[in-house]
Amino acid sequence: MTFTRYAIYFAPPAGAEWTKFATSWLGWDMETGTPVAHPVIRGIDVAAVTAVPRKYGLHATLKPPFRLREGQTLDALHMACGSLASNQPPVTLDGLEIARLGRFLALRPVGETQALNTLANACVQELDGFRGAASEAELARRRAAGLTPEQDANLVQWGYPYVLDAFRFHITLSGKLDKPTLRATQDALQTHLAPLLPQPFQITDLALMGEAEEGRFHLIHRYALSG
Repeated sequence: MTFTRYAIYFAPPAGAEWTKFATSWLGWDMETGTPVAHPVIRGIDVAAVTAVPRKYGLHATLKPPFRLREGQTLDALHMACGSLASNQPPVTLDGLEIARLGRFLALRPVGETQALNTLANACVQELDGFRGAASEAELARRRAAGLTPEQDANLVQWGYPYVLDAFRFHITLSGKLDKPTLRATQDALQTHLAPLLPQPFQITDLALMGEAEEGRFHLIHRYALSG
């Protein structure tokens, strides 16, 4: 399969019950590269609620999607990801919770996140030699959202505004929703997903992802955190 962009994600463990439900919720299994049926939940149009994040799959971004820099190869990226993971320890947090981030819903970590932020920073910085520079059109599109000076500096240096001190780990569960839909969807997730969420919550590997030409992300490889 040919990929147009790559990313480093936290990809939840495929066998966990919360992963199975949330993958079905989004409707795309990035582990197998196949669509999956949405759960039927009264009063919620799950397909519409999840249309925007579906193509990315169930994940938290650690290094945002990037095109390979000219002269770099996927084999070299594989080796670098393996080396990075071998020097980073697994991360354990208290748990996950369903939270509102503006007008969309996501899973957010509970408790101290310093170790998690350190891992994300390492992914952004240590793999940046593989990232092709953002185009002027991409920079303009990002800036149109309205960035702080810090976020704009991140955009210029790292190709994405919300990294390093601006990073907030989250697993997206919806697109932007109006207030009534947001409230109803959060209630539904509290009923169906919240009881399945892990306590504690562990990150034991990094996932190299590829964006296929049709625009959906696929799992390429997992690298165990063994530092």
